[in-house]
Amino acid sequence: MLNRREFLACGLGALAAQGATPPPIRFATSGFIWQENIEEGIRTTARFGFHGIEPFRHHVVKYLDKPQALKSQLDAAGISLVTCSNGGGMTVDFIDPAKVPQTIEDHERLARDFIAHFGCRHFKINLGRRPATPPTDEQLKTLAGALNELGKRTAKVGLRLAPHPHIWSPLEREHELKRVLELTNPELVYLVTDTAHLTLGGMDPVAIIREYYPRIAALHFKDTEAKYRGYKGATPTREEHAKVNLYKNLGSGGVDFPAIFKFLRARNYQGWITLDLDPPRPGEGTIEENLEINKKYLREALKVRLT
Repeated sequence: MLNRREFLACGLGALAAQGATPPPIRFATSGFIWQENIEEGIRTTARFGFHGIEPFRHHVVKYLDKPQALKSQLDAAGISLVTCSNGGGMTVDFIDPAKVPQTIEDHERLARDFIAHFGCRHFKINLGRRPATPPTDEQLKTLAGALNELGKRTAKVGLRLAPHPHIWSPLEREHELKRVLELTNPELVYLVTDTAHLTLGGMDPVAIIREYYPRIAALHFKDTEAKYRGYKGATPTREEHAKVNLYKNLGSGGVDFPAIFKFLRARNYQGWITLDLDPPRPGEGTIEENLEINKKYLREALKVRLT
């Protein structure tokens, strides 16, 4: 099996041999914005000029046994399925040894029987709920072992396993993330980093993306309130999030996107960036208004050309 450097070199070499230009950064929307109405998400994503959509399993349940029906809609709209996140009835417990085998089987099945059908390159997964007390080193070792095993299985169908550090999950704080990355095989376990979750978990997203760039399979972009820039305090709670949405449109001030994008361009990043937004709450505008805000930020602040 090729290692990461050999794999990338072969891919770029093949493109050069064909006289093709390596693909640019591609931008996607999160299927979470539209909840179960994935069809509307596909149409709106295409209309705004984004290149793909990234749903969760529960958004596409009706297509799990007929992936071609969904792919036909994506093809007609001219966009791609970035990946499909886990959840929606699966076992998602990576730290209880008694539940890990079923968790691995459920995830392998989704990767093999659904996601691989779309030509996706990575499998982004959330890691379940955070235990009542911070995860112990033994729990992190269990998590790492599960990821290594699942990574072997997803690699067989051409998918890089990419866990997603997330507040209120076992990978919430920097020492937890670094410990699991230390314990996992970098040829089997990658990352989908999320700028808001890293920030709210007390991390510097610019520093994390720089340090672990070789293991980044894709990125999620969303912002936070400006007061969280450089934040090192306790993670905001679910109750706080219920009162005031912690996740904000790009340009809200919590994340230094120009610095991140400067780094990505310098490294010639050629993967996916998903605008991982929630459905707007009352007073937060419409879906289309929020997409327009984020599209404008990409164009004006980051100098992105979507179409």
